[in-house]
Amino acid sequence: MKKWRLLVVDDEPLNLEIIAEFLDEAHFDLDLTLNAERALEKLEAPDAKYDLIVLDRMMPGMSGIEFLRLIKGERRFQRIPVIMQTAASAPEQVREGIEAGAYYYLTKPYEPKALLAIIRAALADMEDQAKQAVTVEQMQHQSDALRLVSHAEFRFATLAEARALAALLAALCPAPDMAAMGLSELLVNAVEHGNLGISYAEKSHLNREGGWADEIARRLTQPEYQGRFATVCIERDPGKIIFYISDQGAGFDWRNYLEMDPARAFDPNGRGIAMARQISFNSLKYLGCGNKAVATIDLPLSPPVGGTH
Repeated sequence: MKKWRLLVVDDEPLNLEIIAEFLDEAHFDLDLTLNAERALEKLEAPDAKYDLIVLDRMMPGMSGIEFLRLIKGERRFQRIPVIMQTAASAPEQVREGIEAGAYYYLTKPYEPKALLAIIRAALADMEDQAKQAVTVEQMQHQSDALRLVSHAEFRFATLAEARALAALLAALCPAPDMAAMGLSELLVNAVEHGNLGISYAEKSHLNREGGWADEIARRLTQPEYQGRFATVCIERDPGKIIFYISDQGAGFDWRNYLEMDPARAFDPNGRGIAMARQISFNSLKYLGCGNKAVATIDLPLSPPVGGTH
């Protein structure tokens, strides 16, 4: 089993001891740090490689928010998930943390089980993104023919098919890694929330208990869900690519998910659509009852033939 390296930043030694006790597992390698300045030095060390950061918000000197904004402004650190822990849980404070780049939010005091569940969910998301990036790179060598297509439609039913399609289609985009993240989110949602009917509350519970993948596999075998499929259609013109993702579910109230909501900052899921809208697409909207998403990525304009004189 892989050993995950975690950087834990908190100015209270007792808090560091408690977190170390909570995370006393063989597959966690903890680096405990008492201030943000020292944490930044550790991150910038030539041989540093951290998989996740647990960060206190309120610290003397550089605050957790300042540290978060600083590292999220550097491309090399942008993909490291940061779990912010704090007693400052007012909606405006939570929104500030989310907008600065916090991946999850934990309000002190919290149970060990909550911290473990959120860390596992964050690491699983990061691992999925890393695998997706490798797949996208492989797909880029196979996508030249697709660039000649002005319209195409694909069907998919499983998570594996959704992720493979996301990688293939992302390879057509100007920033494949960013596109893959958003496309994977929308296609996976079409399977789990759309066709298989897993609600937001059910996914939160499954993530905390570690049973999400098993439940997906179970529902795919149930008679009421067998035979369901989702589709992704692409339309390409000189200025943009449009993706239409449809499922056969009952839809959902998408209006609550297009923005980062402080009320959901404490849940192990629920921010993917907002992140996809902000990072992956130039526009993202839902139609009707919410079982059809339309995502657009702008393409760079080609220079005039012959250039300028």
